[in-house]
Amino acid sequence: MISDLGTSPDAPRDFTADGVEAVLREACEEAQIDASGAELLRLGSNAVYRLPSAPVIVRIARDPDAATEMERAVEVARWLESQGYPATRVLTGVRQPLSAGGRVVTFWKSAQDREEYATVTELADLLRRLHWLEEPETLRLPHFEPFAKVWASFETLEGVAPDDAAFLEQRARRLNKEYDRLDFVLPYGLIHGDANIGNILRDRSGQAVVIDLDGVCLAPQEWDLILTAIYYDRFGWHGRSEYEGFVHHYGFDIMNWPGYSVLADVRELMMVLWMGRQVGSSQKSATEFGRRVHALRTGGSRRDWSPF
Repeated sequence: MISDLGTSPDAPRDFTADGVEAVLREACEEAQIDASGAELLRLGSNAVYRLPSAPVIVRIARDPDAATEMERAVEVARWLESQGYPATRVLTGVRQPLSAGGRVVTFWKSAQDREEYATVTELADLLRRLHWLEEPETLRLPHFEPFAKVWASFETLEGVAPDDAAFLEQRARRLNKEYDRLDFVLPYGLIHGDANIGNILRDRSGQAVVIDLDGVCLAPQEWDLILTAIYYDRFGWHGRSEYEGFVHHYGFDIMNWPGYSVLADVRELMMVLWMGRQVGSSQKSATEFGRRVHALRTGGSRRDWSPF
């Protein structure tokens, strides 16, 4: 259990490459892990580093108040390991999670020395298997409330033009009403929360494993299918044969469900708001945010949206 988060005299460092590198060094020193040769793999909701000397993956949460969420992710990983489910494994022998530089840090076993993504059919198989699991009450998984997350996002849209924020708020109000009227047909239960091809890696043995367990929660299980559908249908990031394979392996085509377009619009809005939170600190994010808002305003193609 975590006990000292929020007590550090240091305010959270800027969530930039330089800022998180300082957090990484501090966290590794506390964990007594060699940080030499650290490679920054991505800088998004988390800063993700690979330490080749260990080999270890270090995740630094963007949200300085993510202690409870990260503690739960560690507990979920340990439970999934007890079930023999192929997912990322927590590094043993280190107190998890810990605080460094005002940020929440976790340590994970590296699946392999390079990132090799699995296939969408393997994603479908893993989701089908995950959705059949019955989680213990001791995990205290939250119930997913998408619009609680949406409205909270508006509080952190620093640097976004007022007219863009107003447009997104109006869209959110409309979608909130439409979402409340949805009739979900899949079970309400365990979901990954961010199920997409980017969170399925191949380990050293060649097996596909699920990573990024921060969003595991309880919700209509349609939520774990929507990203693959819109990556195919709206963004063109998956081909037709890939999506058909996904549907065949999972056993349900969300695009044939009457609520598909509403759920797709909600998930898309969440993607835009996530990008909007980074407008003030990244010109690349600001440009992408403008592109996405323009597409929503005009009903234009999403095919030029860049994955982040």
